[in-house]
Amino acid sequence: MKRVYIRALQASVAACLVSVPAMAQTLDLDAMIAAAKAEPPLTIYDSTGKIVDMAANFEAKYGVKAIGQKVSANSQLEMIIRESQANNVIGDVALITDTPAALAQLLPNGFVESWMPPDLADKIPPMFRNPLAISTNANVWAYNTEVYESCPVTNLWQLTEPEWRAKVAFVDPLTKGTYTDWFNQLETHADAEIAAAYKAHFGADLDTSAESATKQWLRAFAGNAPLVTDGDDPVAEAVGAPGQAEPFFGMLSSAKFRDNADKGYKLGLCAEMTPWAGWTYTKLGLMATKTDSPSAARLFIHYILTEEGIAPQVADGKISTNSDVKIPDSEPSGLAAHLDALFPYDASTGLDDWETRQDWQDFWTINYKK
Repeated sequence: MKRVYIRALQASVAACLVSVPAMAQTLDLDAMIAAAKAEPPLTIYDSTGKIVDMAANFEAKYGVKAIGQKVSANSQLEMIIRESQANNVIGDVALITDTPAALAQLLPNGFVESWMPPDLADKIPPMFRNPLAISTNANVWAYNTEVYESCPVTNLWQLTEPEWRAKVAFVDPLTKGTYTDWFNQLETHADAEIAAAYKAHFGADLDTSAESATKQWLRAFAGNAPLVTDGDDPVAEAVGAPGQAEPFFGMLSSAKFRDNADKGYKLGLCAEMTPWAGWTYTKLGLMATKTDSPSAARLFIHYILTEEGIAPQVADGKISTNSDVKIPDSEPSGLAAHLDALFPYDASTGLDDWETRQDWQDFWTINYKK
């Protein structure tokens, strides 16, 4: 029954999406700017405070009044739905990192729509077009460079062994849906790689006849007493704070590597870890269907797909979906040299991620040991 529901929802989502041109087309940007200037001020929701600067930069460039508001993904969902139902749209553009929720709740109900700038279509890989993702964010494995000359963990399965018991800092999967989405993505798309990593580490095949390799790894990892935190900041401190004799190993947002400069932390990227140094999730760029500023909303979507528009977030290790936009050399994690070492998010099974979130949360709860 669940699979039937997902297929029906996929068809509904597809009907809500704007078709993407197979080849680049022209866009009358001047006409769009003129139309945007005649519309009410634009409000953009995003989960990072950098949206305030991005909106100000946009306004300065185009003369279109814009306000950026930092709003968590969960709050964005609630606000977008309630505003649309009340016919009182405040948030004209939503930059949201909860792709499964957008696929399951926002798009099929017509609260938002996805629009691809036609002149940029050939620069955005197909996997990021429907719905439009404006960037990918990375969570990576990290270590303390003050204590270790190189990453002390080279294989995911090491984290299930006594040496790392109660020595790994990890964001609580019960509080962040991207983590349970990651578990489901691993099982769906990369279970063979998890099994291969087991064999590479232990020298024997993993029996997956009764349970997936992903579940077996997660069961063992959760049972090895990781330090569960309520966000990336405590992980960054546990791993990277200077002066520690036995720092934690951990997973955190690549954006936290800025703490090396801001707080004197000693975070290092575990670039050679098998099978991946980390994983990515997507940030969608969606427009409210009932916005009073449709031209301004489209103009902003176009803007943040450019190097100038996304620059404040790329500096923190966010990866633009525009293939022409590169991560600057000054980005503190060094992620740009290791993009192939990241497990990518596949939105084609995003609805299944949504449907299985509670299952994965239950699995974690049952197996987690302090």
